[in-house]
Amino acid sequence: MNAPSSPVRFDDARPRALAVAYDVAAEGTDVLLVRDVLGRFALVVDDRTKDIPALRSAAWSERLASELQRYSADRPLLLSSELFSADDLLGSDRAQPDPLRQPPTGHGSVRILDNTVVGQDWAHVSTPSVEPDGTRTHRTALYGFKGGVGRTTATAMLARYLADQGHVVLVVDLDLESPGAGPLLAAGTLPPRHGIVDQLVESAVGNADGLELVAPTGYRPSTGRGELWVAPARGRDTPDVAYSYVDKLNRVYADIPGMGFSDRLETAVRASEGAVACESESGRRPDVVLLDSRAGIHDIAAVTISRLCDLALLFGADNRQTWGGYGDLFAAWRSSGQARAIREKLRMVASMVPDSPQRPMDTYLESFREHSWECFSVLYDDDVPEPQSGRLVPGAFSPSLEDDSAPHHPIPILFEPGLIGLDADSAPGWQDRAFVQAAYRQFLTTATLLITADPQNYEGPR
Repeated sequence: MNAPSSPVRFDDARPRALAVAYDVAAEGTDVLLVRDVLGRFALVVDDRTKDIPALRSAAWSERLASELQRYSADRPLLLSSELFSADDLLGSDRAQPDPLRQPPTGHGSVRILDNTVVGQDWAHVSTPSVEPDGTRTHRTALYGFKGGVGRTTATAMLARYLADQGHVVLVVDLDLESPGAGPLLAAGTLPPRHGIVDQLVESAVGNADGLELVAPTGYRPSTGRGELWVAPARGRDTPDVAYSYVDKLNRVYADIPGMGFSDRLETAVRASEGAVACESESGRRPDVVLLDSRAGIHDIAAVTISRLCDLALLFGADNRQTWGGYGDLFAAWRSSGQARAIREKLRMVASMVPDSPQRPMDTYLESFREHSWECFSVLYDDDVPEPQSGRLVPGAFSPSLEDDSAPHHPIPILFEPGLIGLDADSAPGWQDRAFVQAAYRQFLTTATLLITADPQNYEGPR
């Protein structure tokens, strides 16, 4: 009696399905591999320019069903001639070529269309859109795979520093499940009546006009020219109407016909930017926007990093959780073919760096840099052979471990125990204390250079 075969698991299904897809493409026809929200695969074969014999089609279908088992679709193979909207499916801009392998000359193409319930924006990298007048505000995302790495405090410090340089700065609190930037920056001042969650909820029913989304923080920069505004996640309470934050939050991710969550989130950010220009006495739009992103592999973080920002500062500590989490995220970008697009946006931040006799700062940062370089290496170009000699040479973008301008090279923020559990309301002026300034000095100067260095994305204070 034959022993039962091992079941095909989720991780097994993709390479098995691709193997079949490449064999089909070897016969000269283009194919599209479609994975549904449960992870099951179907192969769409383009027979519009080449006739596919029925027996051949049946053989491919049987092979897919046998190879994939539970991860085979009910109809494993479809011909484009059988589909009502073949052009829309085969021409989908969400379908991507396999980044790890290309069919040889004479073979058909192989593309992959991956359907997911959440997280689709991790795999679709784009640049922020341009304003109707041709300008574009520079947006920087501050993100940590794990919480508790000092991301929000760094956001507040960077916002004030940029305002001191004469910039109109807007901080948008996108950590909707755990708002922090709004309360920290607006401590002692009156927050706006509405928050980002209000814009998301009201826009879903066409009711977003007239929302009060931003407020000045009350900070007066030393130059007298900069401004600092905040768009909090949560609006303020009023005596006559209860603010139902949890009820609103439970609805912000709802599907809206004709407008995906990523579009709605970008609309909320743009509405906040426009509100600054309307409410500011100077009439200036923000020229720098800081997006305090939600931690973890979450849709908000996906949209913020992949779509909304020009620069993403990735916070982390030198531990297994940091490198394991970023490793999974970077591997997903590589497998979706987005490595080259996304790496241009990224820069690592070593947060809460210790400096003690037991663990000196230089030793810690050296270890951090090595682990960061190993993690980022999946986003860098692999070594490629020279055409004549076959000798391996570095790819077009393959920075060394010591390259201090590379995405993996950490920007340090020193550990300061006085900032743990900070209550901004009871500690006014905490940002100006000498120990705080020392802890953030290198981060502030380096991050500012990164934000203001690209003339294509940044136009300076207006």
